Amino acid sequence: MIVDDLPVTIVAVPPAAPAPERQPPEWRIDDLPVDYPVAMAEMDRRAAAIRAGTAPELVWLLEHPPLYTAGTSADDAELLDAGGLPVHRSGRGGRLTYHGPGQRIGYCLLDLKRRNPDVRWYVAQLEAWLIETLARFNVRGERREGRIGVWVVGQDGRERKIAALGVRVRQWVTLHGIALNVDPDLSRFGGIIPCGVRDFGVTSLVREGILVSMPEVDSALRASFETVFGAEMPA
Repeated sequence: MIVDDLPVTIVAVPPAAPAPERQPPEWRIDDLPVDYPVAMAEMDRRAAAIRAGTAPELVWLLEHPPLYTAGTSADDAELLDAGGLPVHRSGRGGRLTYHGPGQRIGYCLLDLKRRNPDVRWYVAQLEAWLIETLARFNVRGERREGRIGVWVVGQDGRERKIAALGVRVRQWVTLHGIALNVDPDLSRFGGIIPCGVRDFGVTSLVREGILVSMPEVDSALRASFETVFGAEMPA
């Protein structure tokens, strides 16, 4: 089921086991690109462990090799030219997007039953996380009505998307998450209509003149996550 226009897929499954004791989320950072099927399998395993109460929440920061993903609302007509890149069908909500080196992916496996069982709240929190992260580099990230994600206005006055999000919620445990453009090959977005949004470009921190390293971005993401979501699981 898709919740209105949110890039979210909700899957109903049997009731979960009791939640684990209060503890902070685990953070995992991969320095080398992770193949998409490998990441999906790992997410599924970890989400099952969180539901079973045998593992803490996880925030996983990584990159993928160049590829496209199609969410549950994807329209094949929006794939203009894959250019030889693989196209992976994804269980997340949303439409088509590009992933590749220079883009920081943040997969969030959180227990919304304990945090707040509200999908709209969660999507708004993800956007707030990205906006807070950008602010640490003096970049003003903004929301736009009817356009999920985070946008910036360049010096030329044009709006461009700098971060996307798409999630899946299974028994109130979240999967997938956010994608922040640090310095990816932006030309690859020309092979699709990104997230189904026409007439707006895509940008990155480097394109906006912010020369940062991935470790600096990771540090900002972690600090901002704790500001927005809290350092620990709620009691």
